[in-house]
Amino acid sequence: MQLISGFIDTYLRLNTQEKQIFQAEIAQFEPTQQEGVMQIVTSWMEEGIQQGELKIIQRLLTRRIGAITTELQQQLGKLSLTQLEDLAEALLDFSTESDLVAWLQQQQ
Repeated sequence: MQLISGFIDTYLRLNTQEKQIFQAEIAQFEPTQQEGVMQIVTSWMEEGIQQGELKIIQRLLTRRIGAITTELQQQLGKLSLTQLEDLAEALLDFSTESDLVAWLQQQQ
């Protein structure tokens, strides 16, 4: 399912008219089929939100404490959406990379 959603997300960007057609087609499905389609769509949205938040947090951290190592970037990429939201608030108090490291250790 992730492979399919990744493919569609990468290669199939819908314009406004296409989105309306897509939604009209889904409306014709049986309720159980609609639910399956909406689970895929919801996962795309959640993944997009998470990636967007991660990107902003990385930019804020870079501005706040300087360049972030590849290892720390990888650790950030493993955080859940809730953890990213918590980090977005916590990073306002960071002054060094060690503050980020300590925060990440608390999340484990």
